[in-house]
Amino acid sequence: MTKKIFLSIITVSFLAVTAAIFLLTGVSYRYAADTSAEHLRQSCTMIASAVEQSGGRYLDETDFGELRVTWISAKGRVIFDSQHDPVQLDDHSDRQEVGEAMRSGEGSSARYSDTLMTRTVNHARRLSDGSVIRVSAEQRSFPALLLKNLQPLAVMLTALALCSFGLAILISRHIVRPINNIDLDHPKTEKSYKELAPLLKKLRKQNGRINRQMIELRQSREQFSLTTESMSEGLIVADQKANILTSNTSAYTLLGAEKHDSDHTVFSLCRTEQFRRCIQNAMGGRRSECLISTDGGERKVIASPANSHDTVNGIVVFILDVTEQQQLETMRREFTSNVSHELKTPLTTIYGISDMLANGMVKPEDVPALSGDIRHEADRLITLINDIVSLSKLDEEEGAPRQDEEVDLYELAEDVISRLRMSAEEKHVTAELTGDHVTVLGSRTILDEVIYNLCDNAIKYNNEGGSFSVKVSHIPMKAIVTVSDTGAGIPEAHLGRIFERFYRVDKSRSRKIKGTGLGLSIVKHGVSYHGGTVRVDSTVGKGTAFTVELPIEKRRT
Repeated sequence: MTKKIFLSIITVSFLAVTAAIFLLTGVSYRYAADTSAEHLRQSCTMIASAVEQSGGRYLDETDFGELRVTWISAKGRVIFDSQHDPVQLDDHSDRQEVGEAMRSGEGSSARYSDTLMTRTVNHARRLSDGSVIRVSAEQRSFPALLLKNLQPLAVMLTALALCSFGLAILISRHIVRPINNIDLDHPKTEKSYKELAPLLKKLRKQNGRINRQMIELRQSREQFSLTTESMSEGLIVADQKANILTSNTSAYTLLGAEKHDSDHTVFSLCRTEQFRRCIQNAMGGRRSECLISTDGGERKVIASPANSHDTVNGIVVFILDVTEQQQLETMRREFTSNVSHELKTPLTTIYGISDMLANGMVKPEDVPALSGDIRHEADRLITLINDIVSLSKLDEEEGAPRQDEEVDLYELAEDVISRLRMSAEEKHVTAELTGDHVTVLGSRTILDEVIYNLCDNAIKYNNEGGSFSVKVSHIPMKAIVTVSDTGAGIPEAHLGRIFERFYRVDKSRSRKIKGTGLGLSIVKHGVSYHGGTVRVDSTVGKGTAFTVELPIEKRRT
């Protein structure tokens, strides 16, 4: 310890002195360089002024000493140089300081020579005729300055090193002496450093500290148990023989197993082949996953080995409830299947009719009817694609920043009814709009699709000569749009599924009615996008009423 303290003092002293020398030398060098540069600039200004007044005669008659003065024409040719023959000098227009002077009237630069360890400083000024006067001077570089002062610096460092050596020995011994005199069996803080008092007290209370650590360890295990018990995911830790070391209640709940008080293995929790193989793979050193079905739903099991020095010391098993995820995946597959089916039906019809037309298998008088069928199926296909695109946009916009505007629901409903007037007249369905002008903050396009689909359904699924009504009203902080019709109604058994994509209440009847089965899905997503709700009330044989409630928000300023 004495040696370490001694070396530390010596090292710190040497580094501090060396840093101080370099810092002072650098500051002095910088001050001298700045002073020299300012002197050079003043000299250049004075010489340029004299040349402006007296021309080249001033340069020929003046001794500039160590300064090098160069006169350069506007095209870069050297006219005069105080130290070299101008004829032997090349074009100077590419010099940094000359270029800056030609552009802005004044320029400076510095060039270093590693071999000579010198620094050449240049300053140039442009004259009124476009020519440039440049003044140059050589300065010692920072390394050269250090080399020049090397001998006195070496003497100074040697003297300081000797002083530091002696002081370091005395200080290190003085610091270590009280520590070496400590009685470890009966440590006393009075005869030692105050900084060592906590250490000495810890030595006296070592047994007490160990007891406290045991208590803390027990508390940590209890806290770990409480934490794992609060997890909704199942957790099992087992040894290399699959004996359960610790587990939480969720593991037994998700697997549908009973918790035993006695020791048992992981295999006793689930008897399926997939679970057994997953655990065995983890015990063999491979991370493994599997899906199992229980009475409570679908479970995902993740088993990972706990390795130490390439040896499996145990396994960690996570059990996750993926019932909802699997249901969503099933819905996605059903949606894909439905889309494929719905797209295939009109395409098959179009292909079949066009093939008959191409092969001349159709009588001329039947061509208009078949062309109309092609157009009808094409319209159906376009409508289906537009609805799918609308749903996709709604799915994308649910997580995107909203760009809302103020929308008058009464005016919007009035515009929708106007656009559907021809469809209503074809079926002899009358429309009625009542209520108040209620303004909400939202997307005009999405709200238009919501009201349009509800009104379109009220016409398509209405009885011949029936009617439908749209009522716009409001209660505190909520706008209400009700679309009711006098159609056949929806059986109660189907009310819970009508907002599903492609769901049809009466498929045989729906095929006769132009539609895609996506309208109410668009309504549900559009209302949800605005933070609202939609509900349906229907009586078979009397009609159906859809009620949309939207929050009324004020535009933020």
